Amino acid sequence: MYLVIPRANEASHPEQCAATGQFQFLTDHVKFITHQSKQILQIDVSNCSAAEVERIFRAVPEFVTARPRGSVLILSDFRGTSIGQEAIRIMKETAVFDKAYVKKSAWTGEEDFCRGLSASLGEFSRRNFFVFETREKALAWLAKD
Repeated sequence: MYLVIPRANEASHPEQCAATGQFQFLTDHVKFITHQSKQILQIDVSNCSAAEVERIFRAVPEFVTARPRGSVLILSDFRGTSIGQEAIRIMKETAVFDKAYVKKSAWTGEEDFCRGLSASLGEFSRRNFFVFETREKALAWLAKD
């Protein structure tokens, strides 16, 4: 997904605000953070609706594929998330598309939910998604090596 912010002459003020709002929404939920000198892509879908999860995961490939292959560390936070079938489909596609770029993926959230979802996505994408009880444990594992 590419976000194109039109020039002032090309779009109305409401269209410009909508584009800026979309960009802000995505940067609030998908961003690189630093933990123990490691760059980690944080995908925060905590307390998001299924539609928001879809929007967020559609944007993830732009962040991941801009990095060298086999280098991206990902922390996904699924606490309080609602996920529908379309969101799962998008997550599966993203997991396959990003596979070559990802070094490790860690998830936090309700353990039973995350374990079931990680098994489903892992089987489909042939990737491993490790589930952790806490964000701190996930970050420590990602930063190790």
